[in-house]
Amino acid sequence: MKKKQSTALLTWGILLVGANLRLPITMIPPLLPTIEHALGLPASMAGLLTTIPLLMFALASPVIAKMGNRRGNEWSLLVALVILLLGSLLRIIPSLVALIIGTLLIGFGISGGNVLLPAIIKDQFPQSIGAKTSLYTVTMGLVASLGTGLAGLLNQQFHMKLTMAAFSLVGVAGLVIWALALRTLPPVKTWQDGGHKNVSVSRSLLAWWIALFFGLQSFLYYSLLTWLPSLWQAAGFSQIAAGNLATIFQLSGMPATLSIPFIAERRHGLTYSVWGIMLGFALGALGILIPGANFGLNVFYSLLMGVASGAAFAICIVFFQKKTADAYETASLSGFAQSLGYLFAAVGPILYGFIQTLTGSWDLLLWVTVILTLLMFAVGLIINATPSIFNSANQK
Repeated sequence: MKKKQSTALLTWGILLVGANLRLPITMIPPLLPTIEHALGLPASMAGLLTTIPLLMFALASPVIAKMGNRRGNEWSLLVALVILLLGSLLRIIPSLVALIIGTLLIGFGISGGNVLLPAIIKDQFPQSIGAKTSLYTVTMGLVASLGTGLAGLLNQQFHMKLTMAAFSLVGVAGLVIWALALRTLPPVKTWQDGGHKNVSVSRSLLAWWIALFFGLQSFLYYSLLTWLPSLWQAAGFSQIAAGNLATIFQLSGMPATLSIPFIAERRHGLTYSVWGIMLGFALGALGILIPGANFGLNVFYSLLMGVASGAAFAICIVFFQKKTADAYETASLSGFAQSLGYLFAAVGPILYGFIQTLTGSWDLLLWVTVILTLLMFAVGLIINATPSIFNSANQK
């Protein structure tokens, strides 16, 4: 019975941690006008509320990976959830300083889930890695999308502070359930205690390929999420229609996120997935380039790119798990790839905006998307052809 209780709590914990991995970021855009007015935040700095978490992902990921390997992944995730909740509560305070510090802490806390959950799933649920991975990635995407929609609605009906406080309850739930789950587990044996290997991720060429793939998919996702609404408005669609198309882009990734871990278990599943990601991004971007396309066609193009984006993120998690031998290596690879990848991704929205401002062309952004997609496709094929991230030369 105790085993069943532990499994149930861990499963609920994974679900609720996943719910907190994008929500604190995606809830902010609808609140930006209110934040700018209430706190005197300059419009030029508003984008920092999205950029800061990405930079924190890059800086914190290797630190969290090391902490997990030395202190235990499950315990380290609990610490990250405490920091995440503290950041969420700080943002409720009507102060620009509290907002910035809270956003920094949120970035660190989310990094804990990003880095450690794949390793925890590999260690705690070796027979159902695909199912548990799908559970948290789909929950992450669904709650993030709902957060974007509900934040604006709640802000209109209630006060901004009450809206932020309401969303912080998701963090409270995640922390409480994870703490309860941790109590049911046996004492955590860290790799350091066991005298396990000391691996150097940066010495593995495949680790660099995986980091590049992760960076490219993150770069494309955050750049498109930022600029697609403006692009569609420039193409003649209303603000509401452009917003609906952007929402479709975000929501349509969830079925792919759910299915990719299962597809990856099949023969040639990873290869087919990489091909599908390339076709989705490329055909979607090329379709939007066609002048005079109606709303229905753009819904289709948005679906293609959204599915590709969700699949690309999910396949990164699969790479972390399939290209490593144990939870230690998974956490090390996850921290390394996400550190470099999110640093690259943080440049994306800024670079896309600079290109558009410099050239005045939205079409060029779509061609850049196609080129980066083809590069990501080539990298994905290289990763698929390489069996394992570490070998005996990496172990001391």
